[in-house]
Amino acid sequence: MRIEAYSQIQQIYGAQKARSTAKTEKVSFSDSLQISQKGKDIQTAKAALARTPDVRASLVENVKKRLESGTYNVTADQFADRIFASDEKLA
Repeated sequence: MRIEAYSQIQQIYGAQKARSTAKTEKVSFSDSLQISQKGKDIQTAKAALARTPDVRASLVENVKKRLESGTYNVTADQFADRIFASDEKLA
């Protein structure tokens, strides 16, 4: 094995090594966030939903009064139809 051949190859590749680069200017980066119109609409809908009560007291009071007075009559068939109708909406 010839050692001088290795040093010659090293000299050739050493000449092609990247030389030190000049200093670059300092660049500052900043993050930014942009919300689409659809996202804004969803936020508005969520806020409106949060302000809406879970139970509509006026409807509950009406049903309570009708139950107490005996004028609220629902058949089993009507009840079943409403349950199946609400299940179809969820599907």
